[in-house]
Amino acid sequence: MGQNTAGRGSTTFSAAERNYAIVTAAYWGFTLTDGALRMLVLLHFYKLGYSPFTLAFLFLLYEAAGVLANLIGGWLATRYGIARMLTVGLVTQITGFTLLSMLNPAWTAAMSVAWVVVAQGICGVAKDLTKTASKSAIKVTAAQAKEQGAGQLFKWVAWFTGSKNAMKGVGFFLGGLLLDALGFAHALWAMAGLLALVLVGVVASLPPMMGKAKASKSAKELFAKNAGINALAAARVALFGARDVWFVVGVPVFLYSQGWTFTMVGGFLAAWTIGYGLVQALAPNIVKRSADGLSHEVPAARWWSAALALVPVGLAVAVVLNVPHLQWVVVGGLGLFGFAFAVNSSVHSYLVLAYAGSEKAAEDVGFYYAANALGRFLGTLLSGLLYQWGGLLYALVGSAVMLGLCWLMTLRLPLQAGEAAA
Repeated sequence: MGQNTAGRGSTTFSAAERNYAIVTAAYWGFTLTDGALRMLVLLHFYKLGYSPFTLAFLFLLYEAAGVLANLIGGWLATRYGIARMLTVGLVTQITGFTLLSMLNPAWTAAMSVAWVVVAQGICGVAKDLTKTASKSAIKVTAAQAKEQGAGQLFKWVAWFTGSKNAMKGVGFFLGGLLLDALGFAHALWAMAGLLALVLVGVVASLPPMMGKAKASKSAKELFAKNAGINALAAARVALFGARDVWFVVGVPVFLYSQGWTFTMVGGFLAAWTIGYGLVQALAPNIVKRSADGLSHEVPAARWWSAALALVPVGLAVAVVLNVPHLQWVVVGGLGLFGFAFAVNSSVHSYLVLAYAGSEKAAEDVGFYYAANALGRFLGTLLSGLLYQWGGLLYALVGSAVMLGLCWLMTLRLPLQAGEAAA
């Protein structure tokens, strides 16, 4: 009897590992093209002479669409299954790439901007449908594996998030390289072809009903999350706003204005994002673990958010003083920022799954990542405005303010699972 039980548990764990590996590989392919897309659009239109605010505007619908996509995507993944929503996300991204490739140089500036904004909005929906489905799959597979004592949710989340961001970094480099080598339209066709291959693999490999459960029946039920997820969502808005307020427009435009080429800018952002992803993957070795999964991890979220806020403050002082070799000071500061931000992000990504219930994990994750998308939207909007008003200095000040708000929100995170459900 014991041997049969062990055999069944081993089979369950193997199936969980297999599904985890498939979802991770699929999201790698998606993220590679998503990172390349950002560099393609940003550098292509900056070369055409668009202002910092217009560049930020090109990404606004992309980020805004993510808020709704996460909320609806979480509900849809619960109702129809995670694999199906992952498929929908990939198809939607291919559609967005195709529309972008149809951009006509003969169009007016207003028509071109409108076309790109709409196509980017479609890609924004794709990104967050895919992200919600993928992150929810981890909760489901980790819950299955836990029966065998393989309670490694933090490790699986950290590896998924870290490897995903490392792949996004490769995408940044790929975007700059493809823009130089193939041009705007041909680069988009190449990326659409890659995603088509990923799509075939997902459809052929994943159980279509994975993650299907009883979905919320009303908007009130969908939005009434527990105290832990609500506090974490508020902190996430501020955390990602603080990153994107200087990262989306400020850093690439600043470096390009210092004489860097497209490939150099894309290569540096790629190296930064890959390093940031590696730190995320190593976060379980950096943050002290606790038996209950919260008593050490929640204080870590508070401490690392406070430490992160000091970085843009220091860089803002360097900009005001106009220190020698400012571009290299900014590069070094980005390294420090990336390390602390990576630990913060990894701990947050773990905590949302620790607070979430496994039956409706997709809805909880969708709500949380809707906050993530809202933070990116606000950061993107302010990135263009603040850089246009006051250059890199204003963007850094905006980042420091948002990180102060993030720290305040982490003070409300529950230290016990019972408090989170209250």
